[in-house]
Amino acid sequence: MKEDKEIFILDTSALLTFIEDEEGSEYIENLLIRAEKGDVAIYVAFISLTEVFYITAKGKDESEALKRVKLIQSLAVRVEESNENLNVRAGAIKAKNRISIADAYIAALCQEHNGILVHKDPEFGKISPTVKEFRLPYKIH
Repeated sequence: MKEDKEIFILDTSALLTFIEDEEGSEYIENLLIRAEKGDVAIYVAFISLTEVFYITAKGKDESEALKRVKLIQSLAVRVEESNENLNVRAGAIKAKNRISIADAYIAALCQEHNGILVHKDPEFGKISPTVKEFRLPYKIH
């Protein structure tokens, strides 16, 4: 399905930035407001829900992880499930790049919808410029 509005794909790092109110969260909040108004479309790959869950369960607990997944599902985003086209596209990206399978799916979703990838994951630099991107401020440890 092709959209006639600007499309954004939120990477797992962008979702966690929003949830944890990190630097850059105001950008995502503004996108979500625009999506609620119907000005833009926001997609999230199914694998990002898995990542948010396990990262949160590992760092906090499963109860908090479930809350976060439900929060994402309540936002003005479309969770894109796995399908044959996405699987093949993600496989092709993974075959050519040293990135995680999750990031390959997220990049494939971005390519499929000709969207702008919103992230703070340096791993996506390996596949740039095959996807348009908006980089959130990276965390400084």
